[in-house]
Amino acid sequence: IGCDRSKNLVDICGEKNFQALVCDALSVPIRSGSCDACISIAVIHHFSTAERRLATICELARLLRPGGTALIYVWAMEQEYKNQKSKYLKEKNGSKDKEEEIKNGMVQRPLSDQMPDSSSQDSACSDRRLNDLKDGSSHAKPVADSRLPVHTNRTSFHSQDLLVPWHLKGGTKKKGESVDAVLSPAGSKESPQLSPVFHRYYHVFCEGELEAVCRSLDCVRVQKSYYDQGNWCVVLEKL
Repeated sequence: IGCDRSKNLVDICGEKNFQALVCDALSVPIRSGSCDACISIAVIHHFSTAERRLATICELARLLRPGGTALIYVWAMEQEYKNQKSKYLKEKNGSKDKEEEIKNGMVQRPLSDQMPDSSSQDSACSDRRLNDLKDGSSHAKPVADSRLPVHTNRTSFHSQDLLVPWHLKGGTKKKGESVDAVLSPAGSKESPQLSPVFHRYYHVFCEGELEAVCRSLDCVRVQKSYYDQGNWCVVLEKL
């Protein structure tokens, strides 16, 4: 059973006769202890606070039966590890993408990222962690500067919390044309329009960070932790 935040991606799964549903990783509508294994690939690094990232792992653990396992992949801060560049860095193309134009730029970070709703967190692990976030003991500090750096694609990371440009391309790219140019209809005299650029939030994990978060939970144990092509990976077992 697959789940994703994007209805369009879930619809594609349905067209291929796969079972998938739209949901939030902080509140998965699946019975506790009903899964032999869970996989979370490139999801947790999109949550903007340490509390939400922890709560997501708690929710993943809730789904597992005792003895069940989970595999987690998150983007690594270290894109060059043991003198080896990741595939992400190696795939940098020769043409200058539009990201170069906004390198070192700053954009406003949305402040609507609030604490998760724990109404569906029915395991003791998830309930305890989320309740801790909602009471006065969290000692939350006001945000002094809510701006985040904009990452230049196919380069090393210089900040753990950043925005990565994602280009919505349209039409067909002509030779020598900018990667962001959208072709006008045939015969149109209109000049090419730049396609929209969306900025996706990422928290890239440093070595040992994901493993430390997982080890802070008493409902799971870390079976394995490793680096794979620019990602930090952990295999958990539900106790």
